[in-house]
Amino acid sequence: MTDYSQKVRDLFEGQFREWTLARDNYSQLDGVMVRTVSLPGYEISVQFNPGRITSSAAKVDARSIEARPCFLCERNRPPEQRGIPFGDDFIILINPFPIFRRHLTIVSRCHTPQRIAGNFRAMLDLARSLPEYVVFYNGPQCGASAPDHLHFQAGNRGFLPIEKDTENPALCKLLAENSGTELYLWNGYGRGIATLRGTDSEALTNAFTRFYDRLALPEPDRPEPMLNILAYCDKDRWTVHIIPRKVHRPGCYFAEGDSKILLSPASVDLGGVFITPRGEDFKKISAVDIANILDEVCLGEEELKTLTKDML
Repeated sequence: MTDYSQKVRDLFEGQFREWTLARDNYSQLDGVMVRTVSLPGYEISVQFNPGRITSSAAKVDARSIEARPCFLCERNRPPEQRGIPFGDDFIILINPFPIFRRHLTIVSRCHTPQRIAGNFRAMLDLARSLPEYVVFYNGPQCGASAPDHLHFQAGNRGFLPIEKDTENPALCKLLAENSGTELYLWNGYGRGIATLRGTDSEALTNAFTRFYDRLALPEPDRPEPMLNILAYCDKDRWTVHIIPRKVHRPGCYFAEGDSKILLSPASVDLGGVFITPRGEDFKKISAVDIANILDEVCLGEEELKTLTKDML
């Protein structure tokens, strides 16, 4: 089995030597400001990261996407950017605009739309091959700034609060178990999350597919159910957090004046780290703002109970 962990460490070392932009952006993480906001039963970390303004403010409507070259296609990537092949279908790249101390983008070799259907197993394979990372998927209209090109991202373990919160039985409660595959639902966490755990990738894929099929049918301008997914693997046991959504961006994103908070939630935010590229938003965002954003963007916990009934 290929040691991707060592290959990724070597990739970072090489890219930091060769690629000034990436090296400087990772160095700037040393100065990133972070504060903790407490909500009843859990906490959210808020990060001020101006380097993420391009992603947070990205125009992802069809016309804007068609008008720009795809920055994930090999011919349009920076000449300094190197990658590691992952199987026949993906390339592992370092993300030059990081949130994590170690932040990867795993891109399809082909320019094919961002879809999780048919690619969930690949996500599990990535999580198993990169045990030091959380692998995550932002669906189109769910934080993906390149919805026209299939990709995953990954960040170093231990950064997202959802990892430790998963082990809190008051928040993450076992709902059902079938042949070693477990389904958990979250309670009092401000957002509906279905968590799958197990050692059988086929059983996990089948459970995910059943859940996917229960979500609202795609609409013409919504090519798949709105989802963010985070996955990681410990000793061949996967943990997969599935976070269905209602909207792409909260009302405060579009507001004017003091009511505006430029925050476009994706997997990292829903995993417990809110990324604010503007200093004024970092300073003013409150527990009430965070609770309202989660409530507006995500399905509720009660809605998720109905969707997951008899899922395993």
